[in-house]
Amino acid sequence: MAVQVYNTLGGRKEAFEPIKPPRVGMYVCGPTVYGHPHLGHAKSYVSFDVILRYLRYRGYDVLYVQNITDVGHLTEDTAGMADEGEDKIDAEARARGLHPMALVELFTKSYFDDMDAMNVVRPDISPRASGHIPEQIEMISKLIENGHAYAVGGKVFFDISTFKEYGKLSGRRVDEMEAGARVDVDTDKRHPADFFLWRNAEPGHIMQWASPWGQGYPGWHLECSVMSGKYLGETVDIHGGGLENQFPHHECEIAQSEAANDCPFVRYWLHNNMVTVDGQKMGKSLGNFITLKQLFSGEHERLDKAYDPMVVRQLVLTSHYRSPQDFSRDALVAAESGYQRIRDVVIAIREAMGSARSGDVRPKTSEALDEARQRFEAAMDDDFNTAGGLAAVFELVRTGNELLAGEANQAELAAVDQAMRRLGGDALGVVKDEYPEAGGGQSLDAVVQVLIGLRAELRKMKNFELADRIREELTQAGVALEDKPGGTVWRRT
Repeated sequence: MAVQVYNTLGGRKEAFEPIKPPRVGMYVCGPTVYGHPHLGHAKSYVSFDVILRYLRYRGYDVLYVQNITDVGHLTEDTAGMADEGEDKIDAEARARGLHPMALVELFTKSYFDDMDAMNVVRPDISPRASGHIPEQIEMISKLIENGHAYAVGGKVFFDISTFKEYGKLSGRRVDEMEAGARVDVDTDKRHPADFFLWRNAEPGHIMQWASPWGQGYPGWHLECSVMSGKYLGETVDIHGGGLENQFPHHECEIAQSEAANDCPFVRYWLHNNMVTVDGQKMGKSLGNFITLKQLFSGEHERLDKAYDPMVVRQLVLTSHYRSPQDFSRDALVAAESGYQRIRDVVIAIREAMGSARSGDVRPKTSEALDEARQRFEAAMDDDFNTAGGLAAVFELVRTGNELLAGEANQAELAAVDQAMRRLGGDALGVVKDEYPEAGGGQSLDAVVQVLIGLRAELRKMKNFELADRIREELTQAGVALEDKPGGTVWRRT
């Protein structure tokens, strides 16, 4: 069965068929780096990380491009029809007394630090908007030449009346846009919905470049069209981003790209949904805004402790990328419990492999692993259903615990470990290659074996009280002892 994806353009699931299989060009709108990453960033970039991982798991050769917006993102771009306000980077830099590029460096590093902590794969290319000004000027010139844009007073606007399909992604109609336009829309626009391709720089605006239309800077929408085209070609297989970017950002991308190149811009549009906190939309004004660093440190009034970044990843994967993600303490605790179950059985299996007896994988184990893999792929093939994928991984957890509690051999433990690495690691990113926090697998096994030996001697001496105490203390420490005919074995609980 082919991978099925929900294409926002058309509003239906479609079989995924890239232009030049097995190669796939994938572009995802990256962060505007004027603050620390928050829960919404985790929802978006963990979701697209799994989409990337699963396509690679399925054998596709994916070139992944995710931009860094470091200029041109206006503060009111998401207010429906408006394309007004200040540049977010410039405004925040002035508020902090920093040069805009110093602010960009600070928060770009912060972004990648947090993504690394959540085991998000780095993009193959992370282009910056400010590094592609010549290409943006070139596209604007092309749009003016072919009659899709006009210059006035040092500004350049895209003329939406020349692109009859404007609104095909979001379903918005141009006449509705005009009726809903703000009173204070830029008077240089021919139509209220016309959007900026180039803005003239006002006095004191630090980030500006020379252009045929005077000193200024590009509009936010233009950067993604230019950079996706430069690195992935005029038609992109997958373009992803948050649902809030569907209009106006992605709608404007389509208009300018297809008007400039006279060909389809994107084959498959994928959009992730938003994060809510206790049922409310997350926002600074509501006091429920939580950054990832606050989650990782526990330094927020809504948190009772720090949480492992991988727990946040687990939380994101418990919901579908197209569904809203409601954040609450209960949801976070449940994600932590789930992640710990996966982590602990993987650590225990890897520790037990060294001392397990030799042998072959038994049919029952082989069948269980094959069933888990089939269920995993069926779920993930269905528009990247990560909740279903996690359910299949928990089947592997159950199989692993059953083997640890029985007479598992080295080959069986290795087979389960390989399945966990492949499904839980390569595809979902919740299984690590190494766990430094495990405390050293072989050294822990050596310590437990010493205590098992001591307990056996105490039982021979009929000192059952002290022998039972050793067992109880180990249980409290997360180590379960099981007495079997061939001796005592242990496992993590």
